[in-house]
Amino acid sequence: MTTDLPYRPCVGVVLRNPSGLIFTGERVDTPGAWQMPQGGIDKGETTVQAALRELLEETGVPAPLVEPIAETYDWINYDLPDHLIGKLWKGRYRGQKQKWVLLAFSGSDSDVEIIQPHQEFVRWRWSSPDEVLRDIVPFKRDVYALVLSEFKEHLT
Repeated sequence: MTTDLPYRPCVGVVLRNPSGLIFTGERVDTPGAWQMPQGGIDKGETTVQAALRELLEETGVPAPLVEPIAETYDWINYDLPDHLIGKLWKGRYRGQKQKWVLLAFSGSDSDVEIIQPHQEFVRWRWSSPDEVLRDIVPFKRDVYALVLSEFKEHLT
């Protein structure tokens, strides 16, 4: 039963450029699905440490080019759709519990390099909050809406 499975601890990154737009990448494994960087939190990592590591792993953007601005107040959970349970994370989790970190990006577009050893994205762009919500897979839309709402004052 899926309700017996735990949630995977995860961090999400809202990378904001100076114009207030948000980094989104189109997933390698799901054409047409755009998302913000995210990934598991390693044992002993703080949320911000995990966010900086995931950002580097997925976008090539190093820590000196970003400044942590805000973090979500609490964990935000989401459940995987039934057809994905058992296919992701070796079937050990029913979904994710996420903390999100807002990072201000001070670099240039040439500092973003999505071609990485464990490539997550096939292409990337700067998106408005409305575009972020429009292009995310439906089962994550409520999470994204909550995160963008919580960070709203920092995204204008």
